[in-house]
Amino acid sequence: MTQRTEQATTPRSVRRVRWWRRPWVLPLAVLTIVFLAFSLPPYLTLDPDRSRLPLRDEFAAHYPFLLAHIGFGTVALVTSCLQVWPWFRQRHPAAHRWLGRAYFFGGVLPGGLAGLVVSVVAVQGVVGRIGNALLATVWLLFSFAGYRMARQRRYAEHRRWMVRSFALTTSIVVNRLWLVLGIIALAPLTDTYYGGDEEAMIQAAAEASIWLSWVVNLLVAEWWLERGRGRRRRPAGESGGTAGTDPVSAPAPASSPA
Repeated sequence: MTQRTEQATTPRSVRRVRWWRRPWVLPLAVLTIVFLAFSLPPYLTLDPDRSRLPLRDEFAAHYPFLLAHIGFGTVALVTSCLQVWPWFRQRHPAAHRWLGRAYFFGGVLPGGLAGLVVSVVAVQGVVGRIGNALLATVWLLFSFAGYRMARQRRYAEHRRWMVRSFALTTSIVVNRLWLVLGIIALAPLTDTYYGGDEEAMIQAAAEASIWLSWVVNLLVAEWWLERGRGRRRRPAGESGGTAGTDPVSAPAPASSPA
C-alpha cells in the first residue's frame, strides 16, 4: 500500500522511464544504422574517386576535410541517439555525461568546423553552399549552448538546446528523403523549365533538400518543445494528465546528469 501511494505521488517527470515505452527509439536506431550502412562504405576506402560528392580539384584538402566531417558527424549521430533516449539517460547517468562530452567534443565541434570548410569549397551552387554553411553554424551554436547549460546545471534548458542540436544532427538522414521527393516533384519539369537538362533538375532538388532537411527538422523540434511546455502550463485535470509529463522539457532534479 505504501509503495503504491509513493508511486502515485511521484511526479511523472522524475519516474523511471521504461525503454519499451518510447516507440520512436527502435525506428530511430534502425534508420540510423541503415543510413550509415549505405553512406559510409565508399569513404572507408579513403579513395577520393569513390566520393559521392563531387570534389574541387583546385583544393587538395577538400577530400580530407570531407572525411573529417563525415567521421566526426558519424560520432555525433550515433551518440545523439543514445543521449535523447530517456531510459538510457536515467539508468546510466555517468554514461550519459561521458557520451555528452563525446557528442560535443568528438562529434559536433570538429564535425561542424570541417563542415564549414566543406560547404564553402563545395562544387554545388551558391544556394546549397549557403544552406550547408548555415546548418554547420547553427549546429555548432546550438550544441555549444546545450553544453554550456549543462555545465551551469541548468538541465531543463540544456535538454531543450540538445533537442534542437539533435534535430540538426539528424538532418543528414532526412536529407536523402527530401532529395528523392524533390526529384519526383521536379522530374515532370525537366523538359520544360529545365530545358531537358536533367543534371540541372537534380541539382535544384539537391539544393532544396539541403534547406528542407534542417529547417523542417528544427521547426518540428520547436513544435515538440512548445508542446511539452504547453502541457505543463495547463491545470493537471484539464488534459487528464499530470503537468510536466514531457521527459525532454521537464525540469530536472538537482542531481540530474549533465
